Amino acid sequence: MTIRHDGLTVDWFGYATVRIETPDGFVVYLDPGRYGVLDDYDAQDGVSGSDATGGSSPFGDGDLVCVTHVHHYDSDAIERVAKEDATVVAYGGIEADDTDRDVTPLDRLDYEVVTLGQEDRFSVDGADVWTLPAYNEPDGPHTRENGDPYHPEGFGVGYLLAVGGRTVFWPGDSDVLEGHEQLEVSLFLPPIGGAFTMDREEAADLAETLDPDLVLPIHYDTFEDLETDSHAFAADVASRGVPVVLDER
Repeated sequence: MTIRHDGLTVDWFGYATVRIETPDGFVVYLDPGRYGVLDDYDAQDGVSGSDATGGSSPFGDGDLVCVTHVHHYDSDAIERVAKEDATVVAYGGIEADDTDRDVTPLDRLDYEVVTLGQEDRFSVDGADVWTLPAYNEPDGPHTRENGDPYHPEGFGVGYLLAVGGRTVFWPGDSDVLEGHEQLEVSLFLPPIGGAFTMDREEAADLAETLDPDLVLPIHYDTFEDLETDSHAFAADVASRGVPVVLDER
């Protein structure tokens, strides 16, 4: 199902992979790939956008690709979704040696690659990009058995995007953090799977605080540790007077 919001078309493919297209055809991908989330889409099924022939686009249409941290870094998926002249924006802490997956290092990708810190800004024709810290609190609920956070501070980022006259907030793999409540957000993409990120109750509280125009939850049900009740989340958010939608295929 394709979500339409104030001129944007939005598709969630699973895990943290989101495609956003503006009315003028500028396409952004957030954290593409991992766990085969793109494998069910081919040239016949396509996605919500259009290629040069007017047909459905089987990817290869991304103008901007944003990657939050090494867990979501999938160089093959980037090559699948990006245009030849795409810009890849990635957290500067991503190192190919930090994963046992076979990935191409960022500096060897055949695109313009821009690496950002935890609180940076970057502009490209069609979008403004801000990074925000993304991590699990050391004394919070989203830690390993030994107390170490799954995502320690400095491990990754979230993104606030200004595209198509709207602002889109993807917190990344993160707890709810100080400063989130100050953002002005049109489309909120919270992770709700818990375990490694904020859970559905925490995300609903943040949604109420942000009061965005629309909430579209992501980062859940891709594998067992991320299983949650998305319909309970949607009902919770809606009961607080915040518009919410599920993109479940």
